[in-house]
Amino acid sequence: MFELFEKYLRSKAAFTAEEMQQIEAVTTIKRLRKRQFLLQEGEVWTYNAFVSKGCLRTYSVDTKGAEHILTFAVENWWIGDLQSLASGLPARFNIDAIEDSVVLLIRKEEFDRLCQVIPALQQLVNALLHRSFLAQQNRIHTTISHSAEEKYRLFLQNFPEFARRIPQHMVASYLGMTTETLSRIRRNLV
Repeated sequence: MFELFEKYLRSKAAFTAEEMQQIEAVTTIKRLRKRQFLLQEGEVWTYNAFVSKGCLRTYSVDTKGAEHILTFAVENWWIGDLQSLASGLPARFNIDAIEDSVVLLIRKEEFDRLCQVIPALQQLVNALLHRSFLAQQNRIHTTISHSAEEKYRLFLQNFPEFARRIPQHMVASYLGMTTETLSRIRRNLV
């Protein structure tokens, strides 16, 4: 599984063989079954996690038991609770596998050390954080300024693979609507 991560890294920046060995030496492979947690609310998140295979989601559960999905992550995406990682405080979110998955984990301390000694990795992290910020900004804008139908159309346009892999009730949660509303929108689109 590290080979997939190496291929991803090499597609983003130039790494030497020695740098790849350093990264591989601190990487742990975690296999998750469908519905298995990678992180549960209240735990402290201490990893940088790369999805090598499968699909995961980050979500919270409100006092009424309703799930609110913040993100999905598929192959070649990163996932984690950045607030918990940065602060050392308990996570507010859960992360679990939507399908059988494989995640590569690097402890925060090791990842930070690697970023200091491997400039290409630090540049990659900076680019990822920048793209992530823009994606979150776009998501917030869509959430507050588009109709339910427009949100779903944009979701299909931006994430066609998600629409095929993710159950509709999870898509509805991600879009901030009920499953019934999403079903009605889908019927109207056909």
